[in-house]
Amino acid sequence: MAAVLDGLDAALVRELQRDGRVSYQRLAELLGVSREAARARVHRLTSSGAVRVVGIVRPSVVGITAVAHVSLAVEGPARPVAEAAAARPATSFVSCTAGGGAVVAEVRVADDRALEREFTALRGVPGVHGIEVFRCAELLRDAYSPLPGGPAAPRPAEGPLPPVDETDRVLLGLLQVDGRASFAALAERVGLSQPATRARVLRLLESGAVHVTGLVASQALGVREAVGVGLGVRGAAREAAALAVGLPGVNYVAAGHGRFDVVCGVDAADRAALLGTLDALRALPGVVRAESWYHLDIVKETYSYDLPA
Repeated sequence: MAAVLDGLDAALVRELQRDGRVSYQRLAELLGVSREAARARVHRLTSSGAVRVVGIVRPSVVGITAVAHVSLAVEGPARPVAEAAAARPATSFVSCTAGGGAVVAEVRVADDRALEREFTALRGVPGVHGIEVFRCAELLRDAYSPLPGGPAAPRPAEGPLPPVDETDRVLLGLLQVDGRASFAALAERVGLSQPATRARVLRLLESGAVHVTGLVASQALGVREAVGVGLGVRGAAREAAALAVGLPGVNYVAAGHGRFDVVCGVDAADRAALLGTLDALRALPGVVRAESWYHLDIVKETYSYDLPA
């Protein structure tokens, strides 16, 4: 199990979340330590599993435009259903829960027709006797995605992304595995010169096609409680969702339609902190209903897409 981060570790992780490819020299300057000390800390955090530095590819780059949160009503044990849902490439998050459905899943696919195919497949999983769907219209906060609202995300480039060719896709696949891979190592894998590879990677980063960031294990952050919250809103859902983004412990906010108007994810160090965030969500202007579900076992949580590597 990853140890809880100390103060210097936490500061280092914040810099890695902003720019996962930041140099050791720059980290040393920002943190007031030697380059060797910065390098050793990064190595310790990554080798222990407390932090993974990976490239998060912008969903539109791989044709992802439709996102839905699905709650599954289950007859019998929940774990086999969760494992079946997790086996589907379209699911990015699957959890066994207490409260609401026995299993919840997030589905990310190309379009509404693909969403319906996923819903049909989930309904057909043995043990599932019904699903409820929240269709995301706007993702305001996603803990690690380079979509607008992600806390570590850079401001996305204006206008459409530049074309991505097969070599770019291979580079994106490699960065998904190791966001700090050297330009020399990447060049060897794609068969280009180091300067040409460097230029491609920088273009992908600067355009917002990929964001290299540090993914931190929940245990390392001292997280002990994790819940999902669905809000019913009077009036404009986006206004309540925008306010939820700023609350402590809220790591995911989506506005949309279905059983709820807004869906949030909340992490907390203890139940007192969790209750404080839940009360703050209930007290948001326009919120008239709040339901929550407790994540007992997160079976799948992934931020990568099927790309060549």
